[in-house]
Amino acid sequence: MIIDCHTHITSPASGMVAADHLAVLDIVNVCFVLPAPDSSSKDVNRAVSEYVRQHKSRMVGFALINPLSDKVSSRTINFIRRDLELGGIVLYCPDFNCHPAHSRAMRLYEIAQELKMPVFFHSGSPLGPKAVLDFAQPYLLDEVARTFPNLKIIIGSMGMPFVDQTISMITKHPNVYADMTLSPRRTWEVFNTITLAYEREVMGKLLFGSGYPLGSPAAYIEALLGFNKLFANSSLPAIPREAIREAVERDSAALLGFTLPLRA
Repeated sequence: MIIDCHTHITSPASGMVAADHLAVLDIVNVCFVLPAPDSSSKDVNRAVSEYVRQHKSRMVGFALINPLSDKVSSRTINFIRRDLELGGIVLYCPDFNCHPAHSRAMRLYEIAQELKMPVFFHSGSPLGPKAVLDFAQPYLLDEVARTFPNLKIIIGSMGMPFVDQTISMITKHPNVYADMTLSPRRTWEVFNTITLAYEREVMGKLLFGSGYPLGSPAAYIEALLGFNKLFANSSLPAIPREAIREAVERDSAALLGFTLPLRA
């Protein structure tokens, strides 16, 4: 079982982009589909819903919500979960200029916890020049995790560039996980991140993700499983291959409470 917990698709109702997404992700069993904040939440959520419904056995769709501008109510989130059949929520706090513990966001988490909908914080790279880097800091989720201990929280892209904060968060909170999406081309960055997680004994809190279309699952799996070979002739510490394989093959869907095909 390989689950890619971090993929994107733009305008998924268009056949061309959907076909590309399906072809690249053929190597994985299941993927999470996260909408990008490039149009209104209402439009993009309907588009993702239409796309994911065609592949219920292999996909979990996440709903884009901006707590500062979108309506946050039990009725609205229930509609997203029941009628659109989207299983999780994704927030872009730096892009929204929204503190993760803003009062409207906290109301959203309360509802998400009741509905057992995980929240994915897409606060890692790439960030545009207008994004508020302060709101990308994973430690700001500490209040959220303490207030809603049954809410499943995923920190996207290891919270780059604040990896240390991410490691601290997943160490501290049982309900917080980190998405491993990192560029396999940045070898030193990947080495330091995975080594830090291994030494802190939190490899079990890492979820595999490719960040498609910025990366492909095949390239990332190859880089991770062959990672120790890059440093075979050095004195750098090796990470047991089995520990990396377990992270790649982790059943993230079950871990986050999803049963496929997703049903309301």
